Amino acid sequence: MFIAAMRRYAIYTNRCIAFTKHIGIITMKYIFLIPLLFFLLTKSGFTQNREANTSESLSQNCKKIKDVIIYEDAQFYSSFPSVIKRKNGELYVAFRRAPDRKKFSEKVNNHTDPNSYLVMVRSKDGENWTKNPELIYANPFGGSQDPCLLQLKDGTILCTSYGWAFVRPEGLDNLKKPFINAGNGAIFLGGYIIRSTNGGKSWEAPIYPPNITPEVNFDALGTPLPSYNRGAMYEGKDKKIYWIVAANDSINRTSNHLLISENKGITWEYSSVVAIDAKISFNEASIIETPKGDLVGFLRTSKADDQAFISRSSDGGKTFKWESMGFQGHPINALILRDKRVLLTYGYRHEPFGIRARILNAECTNFGTAPEIILRDDGGNSDIGYTWPIQLNKNRVLVTYYFNLENGTRHIAGTILEIKPLKNND
Repeated sequence: MFIAAMRRYAIYTNRCIAFTKHIGIITMKYIFLIPLLFFLLTKSGFTQNREANTSESLSQNCKKIKDVIIYEDAQFYSSFPSVIKRKNGELYVAFRRAPDRKKFSEKVNNHTDPNSYLVMVRSKDGENWTKNPELIYANPFGGSQDPCLLQLKDGTILCTSYGWAFVRPEGLDNLKKPFINAGNGAIFLGGYIIRSTNGGKSWEAPIYPPNITPEVNFDALGTPLPSYNRGAMYEGKDKKIYWIVAANDSINRTSNHLLISENKGITWEYSSVVAIDAKISFNEASIIETPKGDLVGFLRTSKADDQAFISRSSDGGKTFKWESMGFQGHPINALILRDKRVLLTYGYRHEPFGIRARILNAECTNFGTAPEIILRDDGGNSDIGYTWPIQLNKNRVLVTYYFNLENGTRHIAGTILEIKPLKNND
């Protein structure tokens, strides 16, 4: 930053000398005061103006109102939120909370933890949140990850998650192979779904979705791995629930597949491949339905330069076509706005670390030209993101995510945006 500032100062000096020579008022005694005056008047300064850059990127019919803290406690590592809005206007934000292992004099935190529980906080306005999280679910076999909420039209709440069992060294060699070991004996348990029919006051016993044929791994109990994923499900116009899940179709590669439920998430049927490739892995994904009836998935990848992909089905999920959207973001979440445009939000895990967005047309066909919107670029490192947006009212949206500043406490944060509806949406 200092070097860049000195370069700008040198450019100003050369330009000012040329100018003063031209008008014949140059004096060597005061010549180096002139560029300093120019430098100060132009508002360039010696530092980058992040707020100005962010404001400029928010000019596409989108105005940033403020950032908010949803939940933060220095004793805990909080991450991977999702959000719903109840019919009475109350907001629920669910997230994964685990102890900050540095409090136990450990060097680092991991995304797998035996004491990782699903919890939630509430708010009536998106700015003021309950301080003490409510427990959604504590997995009796290990830690749970990524609670992904979906509120159905009848008020039923679904929450998908997945778990990790922690197996001692003497047990690892006896497990049925292959299995996924995240390190330190954290063995993947696969996915599960819990439901609430009373507004989150209580939750039913877990539902274990079916294992799908492409999945090659077993869980820590030796059974075929139940389907899983991080991302938003969608309740379609036909009242079916669409869920893009991931599968380890080989030891080091994942692909995406569509499951459909016709009974509010109780049972699931395999539909089709959403995206698969010999080299690229497709994993965390969200799905929506467009006004014309297309099912559109937004996919995170690996081994594709962090490119975000889009996958589209025009036949009710029987077949999909996928392609890169041409920008980096991981993972992607999508919100259908009041005017039917689609707000894409995502973490940006490259310098400058932060939260970004794009607004697509209703059919999501302009992903290659939609301008990128920078919501934040002050993240402490790449351990941020996992956005989930919700419409607050006619003109305002809350984008939730997890964040850290200067590699500090991982916390649940949000950005409130004003996005005015367009009268004509192409």
